[in-house]
Amino acid sequence: MALSHTILAVLCRESLSGYDISKRFEESVSCYWQASQQQIYRELGKMEPQGWVTYETVPQAGKPDKKIYGITDAGRAELDRWYAEPTEPTPVREDLLVKVLAAPFVSEPLLIQELHRRRQLHGQRLAEYQAMAALYQAIDQPPVAEQFRYLTLRRGLRYEQDWIDWCDEVLDFLKGKQGAD
Repeated sequence: MALSHTILAVLCRESLSGYDISKRFEESVSCYWQASQQQIYRELGKMEPQGWVTYETVPQAGKPDKKIYGITDAGRAELDRWYAEPTEPTPVREDLLVKVLAAPFVSEPLLIQELHRRRQLHGQRLAEYQAMAALYQAIDQPPVAEQFRYLTLRRGLRYEQDWIDWCDEVLDFLKGKQGAD
């Protein structure tokens, strides 16, 4: 999946400025796709010549003009084309897994420290996602688009919880191993 397809999916809902697109990423897409505001602006700059998006310039007093981007028919066609393609699991490239693999040959206390740090990071992200989920759950009879967005958030919740559980599993293993030595 390319960043452009994520932007097109976000723009299907409504026309937005580049800044607002990056806010939507933070609010609802960050659990499975991350992009900086700069990356989003750069991608919008590539998508416009392809005819996937168009923009309307809105003058602002005392600030640079704002561009409000909208998806075009060509953009919807591209999203449809991409949507029809089968998906493949994303290859895993995870430094922490390599550190666990190397653990028998290097400093175990450093691994324990890193596992605690990562567990804390995933716990913080999980708490953020849980707060977002509470907002969704408070909506009585949410629109279908919100229900689909909530399903993607549920995947993010499970992802973070799985990391926490795995860190605990490795930490428990290391504790048990120390007792056996």
